[in-house]
Amino acid sequence: MADRWALAPAEDGGVDVAPLGPDGLPTGPVRRESDLAGAVRSRPEVTRWVWRSTPEVYPRLLATGVRAERCYDIEDAETLLLGHEGRHGEPRSAAAALARLRGGPVPPDPPQRAAEPGAQSPLFEPAGTRLPLTDLLAVYAEQLRRHERTTHPDRMRLLTAAESAGMLVAAEMNHAGLPWSAEVHRRLLHDLLGERYAGGGEPRRLAELADEVSTAFGRRVRPDLPADVIKAFAQAGIKVRSTRRWEIQSLDHPAVAPLLEYKKLYRIWVAHGWTWLQDWVRDGRFRPEFLAGGTVTGRWVTNGGGGLQIPKVIRRAVVADPGWRLVVADADQMEPRVLAAISRDPGLMEVAGRASDLYQSVSDRAFSGDRDQAKLAVLGAVYGQTSGDGLKNLAALRRRFPKAVAYVDEAARAGEEGRLVRTWLGRTCPPAAGSGEDAAEEAGIPVGEDDPDTPAAWVPGYASTNSRARGRFTRNFVVQGSAADWALLMLAGLRRACAGLDAQLVFFQHDEVIVHCPAEEADTVVQAIRASADLAGRLTFGETPVRFPFTTAVVECYADAK
Repeated sequence: MADRWALAPAEDGGVDVAPLGPDGLPTGPVRRESDLAGAVRSRPEVTRWVWRSTPEVYPRLLATGVRAERCYDIEDAETLLLGHEGRHGEPRSAAAALARLRGGPVPPDPPQRAAEPGAQSPLFEPAGTRLPLTDLLAVYAEQLRRHERTTHPDRMRLLTAAESAGMLVAAEMNHAGLPWSAEVHRRLLHDLLGERYAGGGEPRRLAELADEVSTAFGRRVRPDLPADVIKAFAQAGIKVRSTRRWEIQSLDHPAVAPLLEYKKLYRIWVAHGWTWLQDWVRDGRFRPEFLAGGTVTGRWVTNGGGGLQIPKVIRRAVVADPGWRLVVADADQMEPRVLAAISRDPGLMEVAGRASDLYQSVSDRAFSGDRDQAKLAVLGAVYGQTSGDGLKNLAALRRRFPKAVAYVDEAARAGEEGRLVRTWLGRTCPPAAGSGEDAAEEAGIPVGEDDPDTPAAWVPGYASTNSRARGRFTRNFVVQGSAADWALLMLAGLRRACAGLDAQLVFFQHDEVIVHCPAEEADTVVQAIRASADLAGRLTFGETPVRFPFTTAVVECYADAK
């Protein structure tokens, strides 16, 4: 029996399936079966299913208790291949790929659908054109050929497999949900914000702080309106350009303290207040719609619910089920470790292979033991801080780790010159398209307010048209994107290690993963995380001295892990 089958849901509710050979072509007839779950359940020998879109198929399987071991997501692969070919932004659907293959008019992609608050599985009815299985297989076979024409075919195939695995993980996380105590959340809101007033107005504590701000200015001021606050400061003889925390926190004025407190609590009220709790938490679970590879660097995003921006104070509401635990794991100093692996700098690889703190080791080599300077230098090299102290730090770093600095310098030059820039596995940076802050606002990501350090590379669709800014972006892209490649393989390994357990992956964010598991499985999960990180390092970057350690905590409440 073939270990790879293709699958396509049909309009009549049935499903077409066919066995595949290594070339992507059928090795047997296409069969129509009446039940999607039954078609998959009856073929336990199949290790990889080829289908149009994971969101189209996998939530329906999970709803019936059926798990797929592996998949190949045709539309996700099309996105990666188009990017590698320098065609970022062209329609990525299977229908569009088929039209290009046959020389016909290329249909546009359907608009992205917004997530529905509180839905058990908002992916049940995704937009997209269904194609007959024979047409899907024509696209799939051509994609296999296109992989062979990429710069590093083995790496690109690995990236495609990792992205498809990430799509499975995201669907399973959406299905499982993040454990959430509505009772604890309501207590937190009451303690922070005070009583709610009828009519939906600001809660008591915000109203009190607004009064304190107005009293400090000597007139009525709306602290939720930046223009009103800027005007009030101007009337007090203080010129500010914005109400961002970093700009006003050092001002000598009695309005500053209540204004900063108001801004912090106002954001909690708006983003994670009572309305959010009612909309997004059901039956003890918060289910944001995780989207694998939602940004140009491959980082994940959530479609609705702000799932990747949970304030620390609200994490107190993330509570394991009775008898269960949360295994919270953070990758340690990911960026410099990835830089060491992709640059093959001997000195930085040696440092990144030690059990000791990486920034301290760098400081001992290049900064006379000053860890803070070493950290600023490494992150400055990644993010492009090349003026002032950053230039001096970069020079010291270049003397000790020349290949590492040269690697990101070349990525910056390539970006400035408009050349294609790729991650280690082959994810390609899109061409210049707009400003970072505009893209951030369109994506609903706060820039410069309570999260002033949001790098533009995390933003979906971002690529600056300014050549120097573009260079900073591509400098960062090769590191952050390669880290995202590694993280996908780490998740795939962890998912596989947990397959025989009751443990569930319930949260992932760049360098942090949470597994919800019975208390007796916690130690096994901790070991699985560490083993998966090591395996991902070898698969992604080959045999290097670089280690990718995790700091793990086994807790009942997410907030206790920090």
